[in-house]
Amino acid sequence: MEAKIALKTQFPALIHTDKFVRRPGVSLPCSQKLREQQGRSLLISCHFQQRRTSNSQKHVALDPSGSRNSPAPILETGSFPPSDKGLILKKKSQEVLQYINGRCIFLVGMMGSGKTTVGKMLAELLGYSFCDSDTLVELAVDGTSVAEIFKLHGEGFFRNIESETLEKLSLVHHIVVSTGGGAVIRPINWKHMEKGISVWLDVPLEALAQRISAVGTNSRPLLHNDSGDAYDRALTRLSNLWKERGDAYANADARVSLEEIAAKLGHRDVTNITPTLIAIEALEQIEAFLKRENGMDMDMDMAAM
Repeated sequence: MEAKIALKTQFPALIHTDKFVRRPGVSLPCSQKLREQQGRSLLISCHFQQRRTSNSQKHVALDPSGSRNSPAPILETGSFPPSDKGLILKKKSQEVLQYINGRCIFLVGMMGSGKTTVGKMLAELLGYSFCDSDTLVELAVDGTSVAEIFKLHGEGFFRNIESETLEKLSLVHHIVVSTGGGAVIRPINWKHMEKGISVWLDVPLEALAQRISAVGTNSRPLLHNDSGDAYDRALTRLSNLWKERGDAYANADARVSLEEIAAKLGHRDVTNITPTLIAIEALEQIEAFLKRENGMDMDMDMAAM
């Protein structure tokens, strides 16, 4: 009972987004009045991190909370690669901006799939803000970590706040959201995410187990209590979670398969697939989805005529 009361009192109609990352030079008002949704108004208070940049270098600001979902290689400092891949990223982001119309991007995928790392890159490229839904859940419970929320209140309590958080975020434009690995199991969350564009980062379970076992499971409540070898423990639990969630991930509007990226490059496995390559593929898949969607709208307009 106390937990339920805390949820109502500590999760106000304001989402405080101190952990958001915003492209340098872009300022937003401290609050944005959003349209009424289902008979109520929602006010989002936006506090964006400002970062100094020079003409020669842009820094990708990383949110400390993102470590939970980013054991993969991370662009901690520096601009996007001054290489052909960097030029491709820029070109692809410009192409996507022609179609996306400010819609929110929701990244879904198993724990350790790199949603935070790739999400921050996409936000930087598109001039979007970035947030981690797990971080907002933690803020809603007085800064309590996800692991502690699971321990003190149970997974159901966490999922309820997660759904409310995604509902609020679905009303915002120009943001990239890294969702929790289990957000896909509730149909209501897909209802919220379909207001934007959902992108599934599909990483082989073996690669996920390697990443997670390398950094530890302390912040991952669904893995932390298992015993045995770290890799075997992670792989076994991930396999069980996949049985529960695999079909749900396939509901995403776009899929980014690391195995397919590796195949294109002639690699035997996904070990050397960098966040840059994943971001390029994500932009390509988002653009393809938007073009398909736009084509369907045009076909419907023609049929109506």
